[in-house]
Amino acid sequence: MQNSVKNNIVSDSRNNIQGNPLNNIWDILPKPFLILAPMEGVTDIIFRQVVAKAGKPDLFFTEFTNVSSYASEKGRHNALERLEITASDKPIIAQIWGKNPEHFSETAKILESLGFSGIDLNFGCPDKHVNKTGGGSAMIKTPELAIECFKNAKKSTNLPVSIKTRLGWSDPEEYKIWLSTLLNERPSALTVHLRTKKEMSKVPAHYELIPEIIKLRDKISPETKLIINGDIKDKSHALELHKKYPEIDGFMIGRGIFQNPYCFTNHSPSREELMELLNLHLNLFENYTNTHYTSYEPLKHFFKIYVNNFPGAKDLRAKLMETHSVKEAREVLKKEA
Repeated sequence: MQNSVKNNIVSDSRNNIQGNPLNNIWDILPKPFLILAPMEGVTDIIFRQVVAKAGKPDLFFTEFTNVSSYASEKGRHNALERLEITASDKPIIAQIWGKNPEHFSETAKILESLGFSGIDLNFGCPDKHVNKTGGGSAMIKTPELAIECFKNAKKSTNLPVSIKTRLGWSDPEEYKIWLSTLLNERPSALTVHLRTKKEMSKVPAHYELIPEIIKLRDKISPETKLIINGDIKDKSHALELHKKYPEIDGFMIGRGIFQNPYCFTNHSPSREELMELLNLHLNLFENYTNTHYTSYEPLKHFFKIYVNNFPGAKDLRAKLMETHSVKEAREVLKKEA
């Protein structure tokens, strides 16, 4: 049965490739557009719904999905679970990673049928476990393989294919060769995290390189949308940067969401509004328990997003961290209301 369903999905995707081209999501976004960065263990199906409630970005990305997981019978269920989306997510881009070109092709074929507006290849994740397998930022060290993976994904779908990466592996100046290599393939969009893999997030983003990166894009692939990522706090910060660099098409906010879940609106939330979002997150977590989550512990990573920047937040967060269930968390919140 699983093979039959898979074959039908692939067949539908191939038929779409032969039909009318899809609208390119990158061409219809406002300028500058704002994106919630893909973050493992953060931008899951639950948190995306919470952010949509607080203030929706112009575009969502999924967490990272390993193409080799989808390509295997054993891992396919988990991969499809990670790729589940809701109406509030759209428009949304599926971000995929790996190192096997054929697996990129196989995964790309089914993403259109799942409701995605585009596909993004992760060539920038600095996680040591991902890099050890040859994926994420490790692609910077194997540019020929990276290009082969991109070409295999692109030829297998109608969806626009974009890339998210870093300046280089260890030296920021690596961007000159690395980004040129990627731009030569004419990706629909290129997101540049303005740090190297080695730098992680330990140094300020290299905003001083923005003018040179813009020139590189304009020279090699002017039709490619250029997105900047790294230390962007909120909407007002993005607009400030865009005023200085109007050639940039979009901005991606990552860690800024931890400081203010309303960062895409510039709204400063009250304690009551933050608690409302936390309760929404708890409700959604219960709805997805046993389908997406079997442990309560991952939920604790989100408490600091909502329980922050108001009197008594530190003590309340400490009490929530001691809980072991949604029921206990609600009891703590009720007492502190």
